[in-house]
Amino acid sequence: MKSKKTVVIIVFGIICIAIVMNLLKKELWDVNEELLKEEVLSIGNSVETINLLDVTPFDWDVVYSFRPYTPKDDIYETVGYKWDTISETVNEGMNQIVFLNDGKVVCYLYGYPENNGYGISFESENVKDASYMLNSKDDLNFQVERSDSVVFLKK
Repeated sequence: MKSKKTVVIIVFGIICIAIVMNLLKKELWDVNEELLKEEVLSIGNSVETINLLDVTPFDWDVVYSFRPYTPKDDIYETVGYKWDTISETVNEGMNQIVFLNDGKVVCYLYGYPENNGYGISFESENVKDASYMLNSKDDLNFQVERSDSVVFLKK
């Protein structure tokens, strides 16, 4: 009787640990956004232009920049699936950038550049609904600009 109780307690403990570990696990797009942030913030002060591929330490083939106020359902439709609980931008100047690789989200940048420490903005001839799109084979040279402690990549 006592050994059954011990086994139940051990199994319950293992299940609890597994649940907690799953809750603490970061998604790929969050991990890659942190890596992207590290790369952008490490750009030297003398650098004036940089290729986006040089600061994205993950594989990607398409990146979308969504215009302010784009409804999240439009973002999911453009991306091709609902991958996370995202927020709509609520103001001008906010980033809503989604990197894809083989149709899967690999990096998601959201928020004010001033809060994130960096920002990426671009417009392109490839316009899809409420977004601009760049392909990894496009000209990806961005101007590096700094304002206070924020690094901006602009195209």
